[in-house]
This record gives sequence, C-alpha cells and structure tokens, in this order.
Amino acid sequence: MADAHQKVEKNIGLMIILIIVVVSIGGLVQIVPLFFMSSLTEPVEGLKPYPALQLAGRDIYVRESCMVCHSQMIRPFRAETERYGHYSVAGEFIYDRPFQWGSKRTGPDLHRVGGRYSDDWHYVHLMNPRDVVPESVMPGYPSLADNLIDGEEVQHKMQVLKDWLGHPYTDEEIANAPQAVEGKTEMEALIAYLQNLGTLIKNVR
Repeated sequence: MADAHQKVEKNIGLMIILIIVVVSIGGLVQIVPLFFMSSLTEPVEGLKPYPALQLAGRDIYVRESCMVCHSQMIRPFRAETERYGHYSVAGEFIYDRPFQWGSKRTGPDLHRVGGRYSDDWHYVHLMNPRDVVPESVMPGYPSLADNLIDGEEVQHKMQVLKDWLGHPYTDEEIANAPQAVEGKTEMEALIAYLQNLGTLIKNVR
C-alpha cells in the first residue's frame, strides 16, 4: 500500500487524473440528487411567470445592476429572518433567469420587499434615495421616469421564454403584452417588479 502511495505521489500525471476522478465523484454525489428534489425543481404554490410589466421591470433591475448592491436570498438564520422576513426557498425562483441570489449587501436584501412600501415611496426613493433614507449611498434613477417600455421587445422575450425555456405563458398573455405595457415608464415597470418580490410566502417575523 505504501509503495502504491509513493508511486502516485511521484507520478504527477497519475495524481492529477486521480484527483479529477475523486472530485468528479464527490461533485456528482452532491449535485445529482438535487435534480430529483421537488422542493428545488417545482414552483411554490401560486407562482406564475412574470407578467409583461413585471418582466420589463426585472430586465431594468438587471440592466441597472441592482444585484451588485442588493441580494435576493434571505438565509435561514434568525438575524436575517427577523430583519427581512421568511427565508428564501428555491421554488420561488423557478422562473428567474438569471436568479438574483448572492450575499453582497451594500443595501438591504430585497427578496421580501414586495408590499412593504407604497408605490409612491418607491418612486421617491428611486428618484432620489436620500429623500426617504438620508444615509443612503444609492444613486438616483430619475431617467427611468422618462423612458417608455418597448412593448414589442417584451412580447418577443415572453415568446422566447415560452418556446425555449418552457415558461407557461398563454398565447393570449403574449399577444396582449404590448397593450399591457403601453404608455408605461421604466420607473413604473421597476416598481411593479419590486412590489411583487417575495409576496407568495408570508413575511413571517
């Protein structure tokens, strides 16, 4: 046994191959079972794909890199659940592509922000955060109030999500997408997205 161990230590190529084999087996043992756990692969009760306005708002959220400062992943620790609400569960993110998980928090976690503040509060906060949070270091986004949503772009994205990724949009929802966002600003879309975040699971404190 000692001789075999010495041979492995002295043969770099063999050692690399064995390391790859061991790491691969360990990885498969941890990852493969996750694909068969319903709590990780099935949506929570009541979850539906983002409607047109919220989908547009989510795109703006990603475009403006909001996830750089705000996570959407409340961990199951008392310090987090008391501050933010019920911990996040995988079934809430089935239709998030890409998901907004993470642990970087220059600002607070936003996963349970839906319904916590009024639309007017969000509007003022996005226009100039220091009007409602004096110590905030967040930049303002007044341009969002001037930019209109492109209905055809949202419609196209919904069609792609349905055809390529299996999101259960109906033909009627896709057909009505341009009308649903007609005349809506990027500010309204982003607020609609924020007001939906984490609302399917009650904010238990």
